[in-house]
Amino acid sequence: MAEPGTAGLFLGQSTEREELLFNRVNRHGVVAGATGTGKTVTLQIMAQGFSDAGIPVFCADVKGDLSGICQPGTPNEKLLARAAGMDLTLKPAAAPTVFWDLYGEKGHPVRATVSEIGPLLLARMLDLNDVQEGVLAVVFHVADKEGLLLLDLDDLRSLLTYVAENAQTIGREVGNVAPASIAAIQRSLLQLEQQGGKAFFGEPALRLEDMIRTGLDGRGQVNVLAADRLMSSPRLYAAFLLWLMSELFEQLPEIGDPEKPRLVFFFDEAHLLFNDAPRALQEKVEQVVRLIRSKGVGVYFVTQNPADIPDSVLGQLGNRIQHALRAYTPADQRGLKAASQSFRPNPAFDTAEAIQSLGVGEALVSTLNEKGAPRVVARTLIRPPDSRLGPATETERAAVMAQSPVRGVYEQVIDRESAEEILVARHAASDRVAAEAAAAEAEARAEDAAEKAADKAGAAAEKAERARARSAPHAAPKARRSTRQTPMEALTKSVLRTAGSTLTRELLRGVLGGLRRR
Repeated sequence: MAEPGTAGLFLGQSTEREELLFNRVNRHGVVAGATGTGKTVTLQIMAQGFSDAGIPVFCADVKGDLSGICQPGTPNEKLLARAAGMDLTLKPAAAPTVFWDLYGEKGHPVRATVSEIGPLLLARMLDLNDVQEGVLAVVFHVADKEGLLLLDLDDLRSLLTYVAENAQTIGREVGNVAPASIAAIQRSLLQLEQQGGKAFFGEPALRLEDMIRTGLDGRGQVNVLAADRLMSSPRLYAAFLLWLMSELFEQLPEIGDPEKPRLVFFFDEAHLLFNDAPRALQEKVEQVVRLIRSKGVGVYFVTQNPADIPDSVLGQLGNRIQHALRAYTPADQRGLKAASQSFRPNPAFDTAEAIQSLGVGEALVSTLNEKGAPRVVARTLIRPPDSRLGPATETERAAVMAQSPVRGVYEQVIDRESAEEILVARHAASDRVAAEAAAAEAEARAEDAAEKAADKAGAAAEKAERARARSAPHAAPKARRSTRQTPMEALTKSVLRTAGSTLTRELLRGVLGGLRRR
């Protein structure tokens, strides 16, 4: 790998030793070639070589083969013969490896919060159109304005509901928020969850310092992301690696051109990053690749054909390793031509023909010299690795994880108060206030109804009383006394009647004509 006292990583043998200078590693590079031509072995050699030089590495294990880097190699006769032809003595050794896995199955869980991912990358994950991406940006704006933490997908879903319920108020400030766009984002979130994306969002979020480690023996930590299952969700895979690269760019301080980088980042299946990517995303990738080298980070894209990478990004990749390509179709031929033209030509052979005739374990190599200029392309026999060719067993992987420096740090999920809990509390408080107001209103209505009922009852009672008064019978007459008279009563009444009649006549006359004298 990296020989003690040397200034570069030994890649293989051409007419001379082909090395990648450590002080030019942060000028980035590309490892290309058709399936089965040896790209993964080259990546393994480079990763272990950087580790031996004290440089931490991050790489994705797309097929599972790269996991063998954690075990010492057992070279066969063919590999020993190849090493001898390079005047190289193989020393079987394992690299200090830490396994990571977004799903937490084959490595330590890797998480990031929704807020950290941001609307641009999340829109890429969800495959949103321009209008839906704009609505998602509004959702993030509301979260920032109201201090709502977006940690996981439940938080985002709750905030989407909140924005939909307050669309008119929010729309007056930031523009129309269509319910159809909110519904489309909700459906895309459901699809992302069904692909296993929910496990990626949350806390504890990945800390970069847990990846950029150097052991007591001076070797850099090799971080291997288990990506065999993740590849079934290519947008999630690409967005995660781009997020990690952008986090390195945002968090690491400027150090200029160091003697050796502080981290080397391998982006396997790089074409997934650019397939159907919007222009804004491509511009962001170009910006990160161009500027991250001053942070001491080298980025190496691993893909089948350099034509998979946009020219604006490909132009930033100074170190190039090209394995064999097969030109069976017109599109393959165009890719072959583009690949051959990206090298500084060697008068000893035709580059395009050489690319097609390369065998397994061979590559065309062109790295930067001390002045930063590309060397003439050389047909190179890639050196054998010191670690195992092939995957590690489940038992070996478990043993490596048990000795990991981050064992137990990320396994337990943390669910602190965030947007979902805050919005639920707001809804509960609003419901409670509404319930209290409704109860008060109902009580007031009940009191008013009772008062009206009492008034009505009083009026009815008064009316009934008047009716009873009108319908009551008159007082009964006094009992008649008997008219039968005793003889004495009859005699007395006769005398009095005679006297009364005389007196009445006299008085009457006197009254009528003057009182008459006798």
